[in-house]
Amino acid sequence: MNKAVELFTAVPKMHNCAQAVAAGCGADENLVKELSCCGGGKAPGGRCGALHGALLFVPPEKHEVVIREFVNAAGSESCREIKTGTPPFPCSECVRCAAELVEKYR
Repeated sequence: MNKAVELFTAVPKMHNCAQAVAAGCGADENLVKELSCCGGGKAPGGRCGALHGALLFVPPEKHEVVIREFVNAAGSESCREIKTGTPPFPCSECVRCAAELVEKYR
């Protein structure tokens, strides 16, 4: 979990939210590269990239509970809604939450 947040907040910025969660969870370099297009609201369906990355590491039968717990924390699974919520939920917190959920449900 801490590794994902460290990767996301590192300077210079080398990982978007989806990549940071994936790399923090032990993904290989190819998967991390594939997720380069999934940050900043560009994950499928506008989903938060951190959540998208997390779902790659939990069994499909756990997706619903992971999404529910993520939404309870962040307010939505939509990147745009998370960023514009009141109060907005920081991207680094999305990464932390997503990585914690992977640890919990992997």
